Amino acid sequence: MATLLNVATRIWSQKKKDKNKVYSVHEPQVECISKGKAHKRYEFGCKVSVATTSRGCWFVGALAIHGNPYDGHTLSRTLDQVARVAKKPNRAFVDRGYRGHGYKGEIEVHVDKVRRGRTPKSLWRWMKRRAAVEPSIGHLKQEHRMDRNRLKGKEGDRINAILSAAGMNISKLLRWLVDYFLLIYRLRPTAYLL
Repeated sequence: MATLLNVATRIWSQKKKDKNKVYSVHEPQVECISKGKAHKRYEFGCKVSVATTSRGCWFVGALAIHGNPYDGHTLSRTLDQVARVAKKPNRAFVDRGYRGHGYKGEIEVHVDKVRRGRTPKSLWRWMKRRAAVEPSIGHLKQEHRMDRNRLKGKEGDRINAILSAAGMNISKLLRWLVDYFLLIYRLRPTAYLL
């Protein structure tokens, strides 16, 4: 009861221009994230940084990050998680939200540019592969429950991010196995009795 009263007094005393407002009584750690898009200016929750492979878009990192940090400041934590979960990558291709990331490590980080002619041809092919990640993130939100978290607290946010990415990988793997066994079934020899 004391925590609910504390949240209620924070809601009652907050002003319009205050930082660290309470947006939800039951989830006081929810943050307002400015999207900057005309159709959806704000979202409420926490940022999730995901990392995928360049081929196949397998999710190798999913990290819920609280405090609404700048995207570039989340890069080192995400790359550390990728190195723990999978093999350490040689290069990372990120969108323009990561400009000024300040990452100093062994991995080459390539930020998408507005003027595409400046990128060498060898890297441009990999930069185009980055466009395949956006639909995967959309599927992660819509079909694998990343859009609405039903788990409580900050730990619930972290668990939901990891389980959503793992669920997407498992569904891809199951789809591949079904296709493989159907191919074997179709190619099996048939015996005819006369």
